[in-house]
Amino acid sequence: MNFDVFEYILRIPIILLSLTVHEVAHGYAAYKLGDPTAKSMGRLSLNPLKHVDPIGALSMLLFRIGWAKPVPINTRYFKKPRRDMALSALAGPVSNLLMAFVAYIISAYIVRFGSYNSYFDVYATGGKLAYILFLFFYTFFSLNISLAVFNLLPIPPLDGSRILLVFLPDKIYFGIMKYEQIIQLVLFACLWMGWLDGVLSAVLHLFVTAFNFVIQFLPFL
Repeated sequence: MNFDVFEYILRIPIILLSLTVHEVAHGYAAYKLGDPTAKSMGRLSLNPLKHVDPIGALSMLLFRIGWAKPVPINTRYFKKPRRDMALSALAGPVSNLLMAFVAYIISAYIVRFGSYNSYFDVYATGGKLAYILFLFFYTFFSLNISLAVFNLLPIPPLDGSRILLVFLPDKIYFGIMKYEQIIQLVLFACLWMGWLDGVLSAVLHLFVTAFNFVIQFLPFL
């Protein structure tokens, strides 16, 4: 791994913002669906200190995927607990995908207005400001894609496991959840060994292709 210190420094504010918005999105979705728990506990704040889990943030810094302190959700307030829990869980990854799309558009505009032939030319021939801006927004894009995809995995305690509740019978779902701690240990091992790197790289490439298709219809690109 090429240890680019500058890129790692840029990741810090991106991680704080991305994880914070992710959790606020969970809490806000739950609030709009009738659950005031997150709001009453001050978890709809954009203050990163209320949301960031040190280990999860460090994991995101080193491995590009991580997590924050889960927003408390009380399904008893929901009219349709299964559906509303799934929607609340989905809100976090969706917020990351939206931020990723905006960041990718900005990085594309940097390339366009800098008259570079490709993203790689920004590194090779761009000035210092262009390099910093492009690196920041492209890193913002890639980290948010990784965060969204990682959290959509149907593995407890990730958001995907909450969405899975909609599709599985209670007996099977709660049977899986009994092994949540063991599954978490396996997940950490996969992160440490880099076994998820290939999957995330492939998904990142898919989103680059999809976003490139969409932004061709935007003005000035």
